[in-house]
Amino acid sequence: MFLKYKAVVIGGSAGSFSVVSKILSKIDSGFPLPVILCLHRLKHVRSGLLESINLKSNLEVIEPHDKDSIVPGKVYLAPSNYHLFIEYDGSFSLSTEEPLNHSRPSIDHTLSSAAYFYRDKLIGILLTGANKDGAKGMKDIADKKGFTIVQDPATCDVDTMPKMALRLMTPSKVMSPDEIIQYLNQLAR
Repeated sequence: MFLKYKAVVIGGSAGSFSVVSKILSKIDSGFPLPVILCLHRLKHVRSGLLESINLKSNLEVIEPHDKDSIVPGKVYLAPSNYHLFIEYDGSFSLSTEEPLNHSRPSIDHTLSSAAYFYRDKLIGILLTGANKDGAKGMKDIADKKGFTIVQDPATCDVDTMPKMALRLMTPSKVMSPDEIIQYLNQLAR
């Protein structure tokens, strides 16, 4: 089943660190797809988040550089204070354009660019968060026939972000963090 998909992209904000940490600590170490993370971060704090996620993850987590190619089995974390885009050649690009939805990195930018590159070969996941960033990106993934998962608002620390996505689009699934983990591990088997 995993051969149908080429990448997983995950967006999250307030409360998402613990969910992302749980997902990456429970995901199978041989997970075959690249995982692209766009999490709202403090823009003037350059370290700590990457190291904290790496301590819990079964997969290597790195911050990509501009023009880095996307490699299966790696986790890529959008760097602090940069928008992260996926280019048409399958590489990353970083930008310091104005914040979108008060955020840089913008979840919408990352999810939307991934949708246009991967189309129906993408799994998009939107987690807990406190604003509308990510809702349009999830709609773009759905419009390109990707598989979309929105965290069940009842399981969120802050349910604004998932609820905004649910107003804008109908996801393939609404899942708890444990159900997301189970789904991703089924892809790897």
